[in-house]
Amino acid sequence: MTAQQPLTYDAFVRLATADPAVVGLVLKGSRAHDGMTTEHSDHDLYVVLADGATTDLTRLSGRRTPELDLVVLTLGEFRAVGMPGFERYALARARIVLDRLDGGIARILADKARLDADEAFRAAGEWLDAYANSLYRSVKNHRDGQALAARLDAADSVRFLLELLFALDRRPRPYNKYLEWELARHPLPGWDTAALLDAVGRVAATGAVAPQRRLFARVEAVAREAGLGDVLDAWGEDLALMRPR
Repeated sequence: MTAQQPLTYDAFVRLATADPAVVGLVLKGSRAHDGMTTEHSDHDLYVVLADGATTDLTRLSGRRTPELDLVVLTLGEFRAVGMPGFERYALARARIVLDRLDGGIARILADKARLDADEAFRAAGEWLDAYANSLYRSVKNHRDGQALAARLDAADSVRFLLELLFALDRRPRPYNKYLEWELARHPLPGWDTAALLDAVGRVAATGAVAPQRRLFARVEAVAREAGLGDVLDAWGEDLALMRPR
């Protein structure tokens, strides 16, 4: 395509579909999330090639225009993306445009969308400890008159809390942009979505101690039920600072 005739999404999909080296096309980002597309949304597309295949399409990898953002990679490389990594959620909610592997692309995406039990348990323990650490620091800083530090630590704790809650449900945490979208369609079991969003929003915005402690009381019960009591018990007497008064 010339500079006057940029490569459009539809044109590229036709081009890739006609190429036998291409075994999958996967659309991620706002275009894969119903209701999230805006006038600024491009098409983020993974182009999956058969292992060992050659094609001229590889020269387009990394191409970015206001309409099209391309990543061209082999099937083996595609299996590894986000495992672990930042892209895991994006691919967990991606949309399949082409699957020449009799559902093979769909199975790869399904694996990315679901943490296995051991992985989820390990991750949940790590995120729980990180959450408790930031919460503890926030409450201590508030006590000691360090208002800015208290708010920053509270905001950090929200990140770790969300990672924890999604790990407990064996799901990758959504990006902040898609948090409300995700919870509206796939609520976390045992949590009221509106109440959770209100609580984390309040904590992140204000760093107030009372809402943090109320939230921790709920998290502590959930974590102990999930078998993570040892992580909390390691905090010893410091737990008293985190719990409601």
